[in-house]
Amino acid sequence: MAGSPQNPRRIPVLYLIFLITVLSGWFYYVSAYPDLQFLEKKWAAMLTMVFGSFIAGSSPEGSAAIAYPVFTLLLKIPPPVARNFAFAIQSIGMTSASLLIIGLRVKVEWNYIRFVTLGGICGLVFGTFYVVPLISPVMAKLFFVSLWLSFGIALWRENSRPKRYVFESIQHFNSKDQLRLAIFGLIGGIISSIFGTGINIFTFCLMTIYYRVSEKVATPSSVIIMTIETLLGFFLHVIILKDFSQESFELWIACVPIVVFFAPLGAFVITKLPREGIARILYIILIVQFIGAMIVIKPSVNQILMCAATLIAGLGLFMYLAKLKREADPK
Repeated sequence: MAGSPQNPRRIPVLYLIFLITVLSGWFYYVSAYPDLQFLEKKWAAMLTMVFGSFIAGSSPEGSAAIAYPVFTLLLKIPPPVARNFAFAIQSIGMTSASLLIIGLRVKVEWNYIRFVTLGGICGLVFGTFYVVPLISPVMAKLFFVSLWLSFGIALWRENSRPKRYVFESIQHFNSKDQLRLAIFGLIGGIISSIFGTGINIFTFCLMTIYYRVSEKVATPSSVIIMTIETLLGFFLHVIILKDFSQESFELWIACVPIVVFFAPLGAFVITKLPREGIARILYIILIVQFIGAMIVIKPSVNQILMCAATLIAGLGLFMYLAKLKREADPK
């Protein structure tokens, strides 16, 4: 007797509703806008977001990881404008990707999402008001691309082992795990307050290296976390701080119809890739991001030494975290 298929085709209704709503609102607005010449001038930003939004949906890197350095270093857009644009555009792209992930019932780790988000909200608010005014964007960027590269090397090393045990959820989840995730979320929220992204990749490090959660699960989970974080960041800068400039707004309008398609496309692609394939994509992104920062920033000797120190310290940290959990691997 024929039964129902085990994997019925799912229609992401929430994403389709969001897509129609966003595009309808966008068309209504631009049709009434008196002068659309600014759209032609934003072609470089639009091209950047084709790649940035796809990467945002298909990896634990938000689109700001691509947009922020390109906008600030190549297009000479002021860092506050680039950061606010990042929050704004991710509110569309990351939301689209998250709704597709939920609609397709992609496997995620909800404990990871819940407790990192709790810490992340506090970190984002604290960072926005007390850290951002003190930070040097160039030094911060060099520090974090170096740290992410150290994570990529550590993850590659772990995946190169003949037997690496991975899980689809955090094993034996307890109150210590809740606190650990919240603390990492707090730090990640502060990072996101600077660049418009960061909590996703920072906590992804913990999930894959320490908890050994599969990249196939950790990646869509990190997308949902960054969605929540970016919506709060957008709200803070538009409603509370009221520093969302006309330039940020025009960049946002230009890129909305791009990210609403390419971010969920990236999220869909990762559902078709094996865990190892997702990891390889991440290695490439982290290496290109680091090399790109070196080429564009042209760091001084002191900055290069800082990068080297961060890389070595990061490798030590992530390899130590990996060793702690590896000792519990079944024999």
